[in-house]
Amino acid sequence: MSRIGKKPIDIPADVTVTLQGSEVTVKGPNGELTQRFHPDMQIEQEDAKILVTRPTDMRRHKELHGLTRSLLNNMVVGVSQGFEIRLEIIGTGYRAELLPEGLKLSLGHSHDILVVPPSEVKVQLEDRGRLIILNSPDCALIGQVAADIRKLRPPEPYHGKGIRYSGEQVRQKAGKAGKVGG
Repeated sequence: MSRIGKKPIDIPADVTVTLQGSEVTVKGPNGELTQRFHPDMQIEQEDAKILVTRPTDMRRHKELHGLTRSLLNNMVVGVSQGFEIRLEIIGTGYRAELLPEGLKLSLGHSHDILVVPPSEVKVQLEDRGRLIILNSPDCALIGQVAADIRKLRPPEPYHGKGIRYSGEQVRQKAGKAGKVGG
């Protein structure tokens, strides 16, 4: 059995789970998420737990077993606690500004870049526009939005300037050594 797939998912008291065939809807204080899973996976709700089982030990079913359980767990955690990703902007003149239409980023390009996040993703700024905080109940969506923002100016290895995840280590390269010998 999959070590991840066989773990039951605990449902908090303020979260409701609705099963309709292979479609699961999870409602909680942070919102509502719905997702359709592979029809071979059997999803059952017992008391305050969700159990995922697989029909056979075929490789495909083993792969889907852990994936289905992880996605369901992310849905339950998302609607109860939510997910947060922090992005740091490092560089002289680099900053972010929150506008009604979206997030305006000044990243050293010839123009400012406007990022319009989906309505499920809440954006906050701290440290005078040098720290972007993203909050959302949807784990996959917030990860994609953060990756798209980071891709606009990834951290470069010589000076470390750019957008990076909070706590991300960027390996610094040595610059030119200079001329030797003449």
